[in-house]
Amino acid sequence: MNGGLSVKIGYADPPYIGCADRYLSHPDYNGEVDHRALIQRLESDFDGWVLHTHVPGLRTMERDGILPQNGIRICQWVKPFAAFKRNVSVAYAYEPVIIKAVRKPTVAQRVVMRDWIAEPITLQRGLTGAQPEKVCHWAFELVGAEPGDELIDLFPGTGAVTRAWATYRQQATMEFI
Repeated sequence: MNGGLSVKIGYADPPYIGCADRYLSHPDYNGEVDHRALIQRLESDFDGWVLHTHVPGLRTMERDGILPQNGIRICQWVKPFAAFKRNVSVAYAYEPVIIKAVRKPTVAQRVVMRDWIAEPITLQRGLTGAQPEKVCHWAFELVGAEPGDELIDLFPGTGAVTRAWATYRQQATMEFI
């Protein structure tokens, strides 16, 4: 981990394993994401990273030995309001968020932070799965991001992560003053 120096953080919110066909009409559509190659890139190109997935995707990555054995934390985004799927009797109302921290988080106005966040899904944001700003801010805190760090959004989609990074940096800069 890095303390105080500017670092490079990767943020990946790709189409989840087996779900790429939902994004056929998006101009960035490039087929199914190779999650093994994605995690190798996150590990080699970034000091720390965030990866969103879904429960079946997490199971696949664990089964196939894709996830690093050390240095990651699997956290949860709990969705109090979630989309219910036809023929699925128990809703997937949480999303695994895999974090490889660059430094110990600076906890703003709290004694400790949780490895989960409860926040409703976004609606009508241009793409299914656009991340809420609060979820992004929580992930930025968990990864140990600081205002001077470089954050690369590997799957920009709606631009929600990039916009959240701008507001996070602004808020964090004000806290450091």
